[in-house]
Amino acid sequence: MTFDTMILIGLLASILRATTPLLLAALGGLFSERSGVVNIALEGIMVFGALGAAVTAQLIERPYLAENPNASVWFAPWVGVLAAMVVGGFIGWIHAVVSIRYKADQIISATAINLMSIGIPAVILTGLYDNSTTSARIENRLPQWGVEGFTFSPLVYLAFILVPVSWYVLFRTPFGLRLRSVGEHPEAADSVGIDVRRMRYYGVVISGVLAGLGGAFLSIGNLNQFVAEMAGGRGYIALAALIFGKWTPWGALGATLLFGAFEAIGTLLGGGQLLPPSLVTAVPFILTMLVLAGFVGRAIPPKAIGKAFDK
Repeated sequence: MTFDTMILIGLLASILRATTPLLLAALGGLFSERSGVVNIALEGIMVFGALGAAVTAQLIERPYLAENPNASVWFAPWVGVLAAMVVGGFIGWIHAVVSIRYKADQIISATAINLMSIGIPAVILTGLYDNSTTSARIENRLPQWGVEGFTFSPLVYLAFILVPVSWYVLFRTPFGLRLRSVGEHPEAADSVGIDVRRMRYYGVVISGVLAGLGGAFLSIGNLNQFVAEMAGGRGYIALAALIFGKWTPWGALGATLLFGAFEAIGTLLGGGQLLPPSLVTAVPFILTMLVLAGFVGRAIPPKAIGKAFDK
């Protein structure tokens, strides 16, 4: 294998890893916004999911490693993934209750969750680890599957598998038809017996579960601990990718691959000391601003998005 081939394979692997949390969050946002509920809380949900995954996995493996330091507690990270899904779904449910049942402004509700994702993890980390920024390292993170030099966390494979699954669910099943109908014409959906509020709850909770998985990838799929604010704006980029992809699974995939490529290339250039670190960090956000400025054409959202439903 030539050096150029190794560089190309390494870059491709970096792109897929950088795309994974964005894609999971974007697919989550897709279910929420297709149901008519704006979810800019993807950033905060990813942080809570990352925290839940890392802390759960570390607390599970701690007693086993205390008795046998060389023990392989292989199931700990899988329980951490499950915890991230539960935590993400719970945070999504909170957003759903506030914005659907109590009809609060959806942007304000989601912004509050994002703000809580800064303070609450610091309190939890202080109570468990006597610091407000990082969790203890876990010894057993998620396994890496693949061939030598091209291995990935299982969550990478899952993220890309979920693209056709999401497309099928949304566009080929009665559930998907109902979900899309309450995001487009909730009054018409209600007139034929569809429970609009229940379908919106489903959409927002699914959104939280998938965004929580994106957070789990960051903490125990790609690293081996939680770091404060480790989402690093990925939730906002995922939302931009959803708009870029015009609220479709395949469009979200293309958009997140593009953002992932910019992030991976920026990191590669930064690693070679060709660009200052601040510029490397800003590259994906610069691309986001270009997208939102309208370089991809007009994106038409679901007609009832952001509107409270009155039966």
